[in-house]
Amino acid sequence: MHKSPLTTLCYIEKDGRYLMLHRVKKQKDVNKDKWIGIGGHFEDGESPEECLLREVKEETGLTLTSFSFRGIVTFSAIGWPTEYMCLYTADQFEGTLAECDEGTLEWVEKERLMSLNLWEGDKIFFRLLMEDAPFFSLKLSYDGDELTEVVLNGTTMELPGASS
Repeated sequence: MHKSPLTTLCYIEKDGRYLMLHRVKKQKDVNKDKWIGIGGHFEDGESPEECLLREVKEETGLTLTSFSFRGIVTFSAIGWPTEYMCLYTADQFEGTLAECDEGTLEWVEKERLMSLNLWEGDKIFFRLLMEDAPFFSLKLSYDGDELTEVVLNGTTMELPGASS
């Protein structure tokens, strides 16, 4: 079965920290050595929320009891199929954190997030989440690891680090 172009990603929040996944366990991994949130591809017939709850449970052992749909992120990358990611934050959960077979889970203080090895585009949606932006649509275009285009709610933005 081919992977769905739809995915979920969730930042689980507790005491001013986000639960982050350091992708260090798989050799062939587009996210290798990067820090990302929790999530994955939709399975057949799943709603975004069903995918979110299943992926969080599979990767962390936690059951979310309160979460918010914060935005949709379109990823376009040369040589890759387009991916549409439903972005969530969660602030309440039950259960005990389990080992993850995709990497190392760690609660990271929000102030430290930007110093981690993140995708350039992830830093953009982190800022939107931290600013408590209303529901947004963000398009991120990549060439390899390089972010080449950012479009927020239909408006092209200046690239981070680009000289004006």
